[in-house]
Amino acid sequence: MNPTAAESKSPVIIIGGGPAGLTSGYELLKHGVTSIVLEKADKVGGISRTETYKGYRFDIGGHRFFTKVGEVEAIWKEILGNDFIQTPRLSRIFYDGKFYDYPLALFKTLKNLGVVRSFLIVMSYLKAKLKRYLGLSPEPQTFEDWVTDCFGARLYRIFFKTYTEKVWGIPCSQIRADWAAQRIKNLSLKETVINALFGSKNSKSLIKTFDYPRLGPGMMWERCQDILEEQGSPVYLQTDVVLVEREGARLTRVVAKQGDRTLVLTGDHFISSMPITALVHRMDPPPPDYVLKAARGLKYRDFLIVSLVIDRVHIFPDNWLYIHSPKFNVGRIQNFKNWSPAMVPDLQKTCLGMEYFCSQGDDIWGMTDSQLIELASQEIFRLNLGVKPGDVQDGCVIRQQKAYPVYDGEYRQHLQVLENYIRTFENLQTVGRNGMHRYNNQDHSMLSALLAARNIVGEEHDIWNINVERSYHENFTDREWSQLKQKESQPVPALKPLSPAA
Repeated sequence: MNPTAAESKSPVIIIGGGPAGLTSGYELLKHGVTSIVLEKADKVGGISRTETYKGYRFDIGGHRFFTKVGEVEAIWKEILGNDFIQTPRLSRIFYDGKFYDYPLALFKTLKNLGVVRSFLIVMSYLKAKLKRYLGLSPEPQTFEDWVTDCFGARLYRIFFKTYTEKVWGIPCSQIRADWAAQRIKNLSLKETVINALFGSKNSKSLIKTFDYPRLGPGMMWERCQDILEEQGSPVYLQTDVVLVEREGARLTRVVAKQGDRTLVLTGDHFISSMPITALVHRMDPPPPDYVLKAARGLKYRDFLIVSLVIDRVHIFPDNWLYIHSPKFNVGRIQNFKNWSPAMVPDLQKTCLGMEYFCSQGDDIWGMTDSQLIELASQEIFRLNLGVKPGDVQDGCVIRQQKAYPVYDGEYRQHLQVLENYIRTFENLQTVGRNGMHRYNNQDHSMLSALLAARNIVGEEHDIWNINVERSYHENFTDREWSQLKQKESQPVPALKPLSPAA
């Protein structure tokens, strides 16, 4: 061991200071257990952090605070309370030079597509349903199979294929159906038509408003960091885990680098939200070769956002736009002033987040910041959204590695190997999007972390088998929507006193 290394011990060592890692630390405090959180970046929040440039604040992608999981909602309210604002939800799809409501509004969609194309879409949908009814459709294996089976081939090609391939960088025929089944919930062309024409007491609709921290999602996690540190659970930033030591079925300690300083941290329990692929490669002694091979087989999609400061008061009313057109590289555009006015220091201007889905080594990722700002400026002008040449006054670029776990044809078998291996350890749990290689929303990542913390204090939860639907759905019946609005009117619970730290 390095003789100058600083050694310390904690009941729980948490690797990763994003929503999952910080939630674990927060829940442990409620049970009187302290922890040490290790975060590689210079701020907490992971991909839910808020970046700042010359007073303009922006997300790494937009992060709505919406959930059906009561325990997660309680944590949000405990930490931020009145610093939440209610934000109206509006997003649209841009395709073939026209805008489509999301979810699709029947008559606007028909008008945009035209009578002939609309008729062909309905016929394609009926053909798919007839094949399913007659038992002629095999069980969907890929994203392309799944969407075609649900909506027909024509609607798949118009509203799903191009955008999805832009996001993932691989053909839809190589993306597992698991991803579609998880992310495209309860959308039915038949229900859309019936509800648009006649209405329905049991109709489902996407949420109309959502909670949002006044200064962006990073506000939540910076406040959580403060709470942890005030209660004796330090959060070490710019701390890179380089070694995870193990003996048999137990982890023993973590070695981390903090600049020129080496930290050696011993713990009784370990929770990790770092990419599961990186975790196994840092183990000492190394895992068996078949485990390392499985880790190398899992893939990720990277992401970068070009934030443009535009000298216009208003551009479009949406929180975000999906750019389906293959004529543009940008995949999604965030309008952060429409999330919260406090995200911009000057209300006479607008900050747009031009989001590009890419992979390290490809053309987009390889561009310089100035080239990316020029690309984004040209694309926002070409989209004809009212931005004129010369309106873009400034910009910056933020790159995010390993933003999205990829659900390709081999991911399931590789992930099963890693899950089985992680389960052999008595005192290790992996949580969150990258810790479990699952494309989960923030609330599901938090749920996995909350239950991992409760496991440490004596409860028994199988976090690998958490029902994803419990936390993902944003579709509501009218009755559910009414219940949600009633709950919103109730007073925010105060943070209960914590037990003495262990």
